[in-house]
Amino acid sequence: MEPRNHTDVSELLLLGLTEDPELQPLLFRLFLSMYLVTILGNLLVILAFSSDPHLHTPMYFFISNLSLADVGLSTTTIPKMLVNIQAQNQHISYSGCIAPIGIVMFFGGCESCLLAAMAYDHYMAICHSLRYMVITNCRLCVLLILLSLLLSTGVALILSLMVSRLSFCKDMELPHFFCELPQVIKLACSDTLVNYILIYFATGLCAGVPVSGKIFSYAQIMSSILRIPSAEGKLKAFSTCGSHLCIVSLFYGTVFGVYISSVVTDSSRKRTVASVMYIALPQMMNPFIYSLRSRDMKGALRKFIGRIPTLCDYATYCGIRFLELGKPKEPRVCHSA
Repeated sequence: MEPRNHTDVSELLLLGLTEDPELQPLLFRLFLSMYLVTILGNLLVILAFSSDPHLHTPMYFFISNLSLADVGLSTTTIPKMLVNIQAQNQHISYSGCIAPIGIVMFFGGCESCLLAAMAYDHYMAICHSLRYMVITNCRLCVLLILLSLLLSTGVALILSLMVSRLSFCKDMELPHFFCELPQVIKLACSDTLVNYILIYFATGLCAGVPVSGKIFSYAQIMSSILRIPSAEGKLKAFSTCGSHLCIVSLFYGTVFGVYISSVVTDSSRKRTVASVMYIALPQMMNPFIYSLRSRDMKGALRKFIGRIPTLCDYATYCGIRFLELGKPKEPRVCHSA
């Protein structure tokens, strides 16, 4: 099979999760439900943060940005799969495949960096509580967000550009439901050594460094918690970072699960099913974890949901007034005495 340059490649074939036509409607309903729950849950977290001044703290600032990353990551992958299932057409253009690679790498890197920033926030709140409000100010939070965006953007651009320089073979069948970077590189006929080196470097930068920061932060947190004399104080300190530990375990647990499955099994289909775990499940569960474990978040959500009928009534009133102003005025008739 002779290689040809990527400029001759017009489209790829995404094989998806299964080729069984009887399972396609079930998969469509399942992933549509997961996507709608993900979007609704994360948007409620963002709106609750925006509407309640009591949530304008560093922790909830990072949570709202994490929700934005969850929405972006889910929207990049799941809607295209739903369209392919509904249209019974698994083909995707070459440019439509390269662009999501960079977007997925961007949002995935943002999530990893944001989880590290949240671990640092918990570390400061527990280990340096007296200086917490002075150190973790608005300027530092914005700086951490900008650093995450800059790092994720650089990694995503470099990896996407390096993939676009590869030459591909004629057989362009991708055993996946979206264009995952390692799967696309496997289709290349040219030398991919530089690409794999960049992947390892990006993994170390966007995953290794944040994970090391989390390990250091929680080692210090556990040391501080063990020094608290009362059991009630220990429980309160641990509950502060309990939600974050759940999300970190879910995010990295699913990623490592995909990596282990790719090592243990040679089945492309099984690796594809395992990829669902890190591309859809954490993004759907994150809002529920924080909403159910945070009393402030639950209170803010109740207030916001309680204001929805009032907002709808106000919007209806404004719409009626707008329509009345747009109507032509009837001419006045003067009656003579």
